[in-house]
Amino acid sequence: QVQLVESGGGLVQAGGSLRLSCAASGSTFSSYSMGWFRQAPGKEREFIAAISGSGGITEYDDSVKGRFTISRDNAKNTLYLQMNTLKPEDTAVYSCAAGRGLPWRLRRFGPGAFDSWGQGTQVTVSS
Repeated sequence: QVQLVESGGGLVQAGGSLRLSCAASGSTFSSYSMGWFRQAPGKEREFIAAISGSGGITEYDDSVKGRFTISRDNAKNTLYLQMNTLKPEDTAVYSCAAGRGLPWRLRRFGPGAFDSWGQGTQVTVSS
């Protein structure tokens, strides 16, 4: 399995930007599709975005499409989530996850389709 550690969360004003990182170790990073999820207090974990092992295929939830960009650098074993035009409703704990299969399939089957998870990083957007 792959071990994942997120970083880059913090407090930002509405309209601002943040870039989250997810450092991977312990296995062949490029063999995994990767995803970002978030969970707000009192809500279920929700899918944000996913990317294939090569980085050539991406999937986004409609709530972030056009504002967030998922990317990866396989040479650095790192996954990224660039978040622009942040809104207060984006406030949540953001987690990265590794799984096998194409992004659309991982999105369809949700958190249970992913094998490894990071501990999460808090993103707070003030109005």
